[in-house]
Amino acid sequence: MAAATEEVTALDVGNVLLMEHLNITVPDQLQATLFYIVGLGFTRDPYNTVGIDNMHVNVGESQFHLPTRGVQVLAGHAGIVAPDLDELEKRLETIKPRLDGTKLAWSRGDGYVDVTCPWGNKIRCYAPSDRFGGMKLGMPYFEQLVRLGTAAGIASFYQQVFQAPATVSTNGSTATHVQVGRNQELIFRETDDAPPFDGYHVAIYVANFSRPYTYLKERGLLKEDIRNNQFRFQTIVDPESGEPLCELEHEVRNLFHPQFRRTLVNR
Repeated sequence: MAAATEEVTALDVGNVLLMEHLNITVPDQLQATLFYIVGLGFTRDPYNTVGIDNMHVNVGESQFHLPTRGVQVLAGHAGIVAPDLDELEKRLETIKPRLDGTKLAWSRGDGYVDVTCPWGNKIRCYAPSDRFGGMKLGMPYFEQLVRLGTAAGIASFYQQVFQAPATVSTNGSTATHVQVGRNQELIFRETDDAPPFDGYHVAIYVANFSRPYTYLKERGLLKEDIRNNQFRFQTIVDPESGEPLCELEHEVRNLFHPQFRRTLVNR
């Protein structure tokens, strides 16, 4: 059988189909509403967690989950596609007086706006472009900063455990790019001053659920066993040596999860 061409293999999406949400705890729901709903212009999900102690925020086909607890700070940043960066900056100006004294800040770059939330989390908002597969509104990637020398092992972990396409780039800095579905990525970028992991998590959907579950359970790497069509793990290891490489809690869901491909309301 002839080998598939590069053009054909580029159409493979692997086993990880969707990064559904990024969960970050916040201390104040009113300030979170001002920032994520009024400032960034996203939409509070009208069906789930409609109380005063948690909020699910729809961003295209993905979400931020924002339960009320202490502050969690990302060791990296979330990438967002927003429809209009000029309007985004205008909205941020309107909330600035009510968030005075917080870490709210933003700056304009070439095709993006870097925004800092009231508690110090970084969100890079891009204008729609072909870069993210035609996405108009959504979360194309989450980038985690990791220690030097770990990128290759992280790529091998996702390739072998999750059967996800993963590549290592060296353009400027070394980074692992893990393909998630058609137009999302998990990125792990090496740095000599990677911040400590602060307990947040990402939720992903996988088609082959048993393979990563079995691998992680056999090695004692599960943080939570199967419950409600999902399991959790936190430590990413080198699949050859077993050496811990970095920490990022994953909520791994199978396709029988009741939230899979639920239609999200977006304004």
